[in-house]
Amino acid sequence: MNNDSFIINQVDNTALNRFFGKIYAVVAMGIGLSALVSFLAVTVFQQLLYALLSAGSIVMMLVMLGQIALVVAASTMAAKNSPMALPMFLAYSVTNGLTISMVLMFYTTETVALAFLSAALMFAIMAVIGMTTKKNLSGMAQALRAALWGIMIASVINIFLRSSGISFAMSIVSVLVFSGLIAYDNQRIRDVFEQTGGNVQNGWVVSMALQLYLDFVNLFLNLLRIFGMMNRD
Repeated sequence: MNNDSFIINQVDNTALNRFFGKIYAVVAMGIGLSALVSFLAVTVFQQLLYALLSAGSIVMMLVMLGQIALVVAASTMAAKNSPMALPMFLAYSVTNGLTISMVLMFYTTETVALAFLSAALMFAIMAVIGMTTKKNLSGMAQALRAALWGIMIASVINIFLRSSGISFAMSIVSVLVFSGLIAYDNQRIRDVFEQTGGNVQNGWVVSMALQLYLDFVNLFLNLLRIFGMMNRD
């Protein structure tokens, strides 16, 4: 009887690991596309990037609205288990790579590399914690989302204040918030898999991949701001 239970657990773990593998394969595609587009934009197509940056706020606003539309479309299609969810996610990754390249222009290669490696390491650590912890992280997630709203409000206020101290503090808090969300999102993947008995639709794969992609990108950008400010000091 114990042997049968052991075999069942092994099968479940294998299926769960396979499910995580599917999600992280999509995350890797998204991050890879964004990184490739950013690299090409700041190197091969640098002049076009400068032209876009000098085109004015209206063009930038259109780019941002286009990205929001793609995120909403990807999330909606993922919820409906539509096969178009993955293409929409990848399209968003491409456009977001262009937006990220506009940020990277203001930092040195060394700072960008340090921020990316730090984000990757922190992401891996928090992902493992989320996958393995027995503690329910849903309460923490609610607090983190509330903190995220606070950060967004403070960011709007700081547009007028232009305080580097507030910006630095918000970046530190943001790193803590997105680190916690990475752990929670990984726990949620495990919980949904267990609750559905492993019968999870492909739309859920794209939905969670999008969430983890956003967690990583925001973690990276906030670490980039922190290291950039520290280097300027």
